[in-house]
Amino acid sequence: MPPNTVWIAVGVVVALVLLVIVFVIGQFINLYIQALFSGVKVGLFELIGMRLRKVDLRTIVYSRIRAHKAGLDISTNQLESHYLAGGRVPQVISALIAAKGAKIQLAWDTATAIDLAGRDLFDAVQTSVNPKVIDCPNPQSGRATIDAVAQDGIQLKAKARVTVRTNIARLVGGATEETIIARVGEGIVTTIGSARSHKEVLENPDNISKTVMSKGLDAGTAFEILSIDIADIDVGENIGAQLQAAQAEADKKRFQAEAEKRRALALALEQENKAKIEENKAAVVLAEAEIPRAIAEAFRGGHLGVMDYYRLKNVQSDTLMRSAIAGGGTQSVGERGPMT
Repeated sequence: MPPNTVWIAVGVVVALVLLVIVFVIGQFINLYIQALFSGVKVGLFELIGMRLRKVDLRTIVYSRIRAHKAGLDISTNQLESHYLAGGRVPQVISALIAAKGAKIQLAWDTATAIDLAGRDLFDAVQTSVNPKVIDCPNPQSGRATIDAVAQDGIQLKAKARVTVRTNIARLVGGATEETIIARVGEGIVTTIGSARSHKEVLENPDNISKTVMSKGLDAGTAFEILSIDIADIDVGENIGAQLQAAQAEADKKRFQAEAEKRRALALALEQENKAKIEENKAAVVLAEAEIPRAIAEAFRGGHLGVMDYYRLKNVQSDTLMRSAIAGGGTQSVGERGPMT
């Protein structure tokens, strides 16, 4: 093979290699130059390695530049590790910059742990700097007021506004806003229920705030309660009177049932006594039917004479007359005369 042909082949191969290198470097040269002129050292081989690991180069480089400009010492490896772990790198950098500006101590490890836990770190830092107000109860829950009953039976309807700020140290594992709302609502109900009169609550609604604040309701939550303000309090229904009326109605029905029971027992006893009377009357009739038979037996046996019989009839006639004068005209079987 002629020497010229060999050199031409070598030149072509070298040109192809240089073309590939230029093409590869051209994909990263723009980010490399941006990082270089921003004072951030990001090597070409680091960029190539991140591309091979399927890391978003622009996200890492821009986040590194932002952190450097804000005076944060965060390496490319730390940003890449958090990205590969599923973290939101730009949000974490924004939160760290905001925390530094607000002079809040927030370390990189703490920030990444909070972000990986699913919490909105940037919003938490903003809330820590600029406290937010939580309505109690939450309007989205479908309830407009917190209802409680004082000891005099009057219902009060209250609305509260809770001012909180984020406690970064308790953000991981701390309870959310729902817990704050539930605890404040419980405190309001307890305070109103402990009041002797609803007038005491209406005269000094700030006593509710003071009592609830003294209970340390923010323990174990991701927030620090700054204040609890009673926005509105109205008088509701007279629950005590309604309960008394309901109890009176229940007592009335109970007493009516007991009276009906006694009435039924009395009617049953009356019917039983009537049956006994009829039974006794039947026994009397049977006994009277034996009188004529006894008189006849006395005649036959010689135990009763004619004069004795007439004396008996005179007595019976005298008794019948006295009964007629007294108003009774009933003649018994024995008064009808002797049997022949």
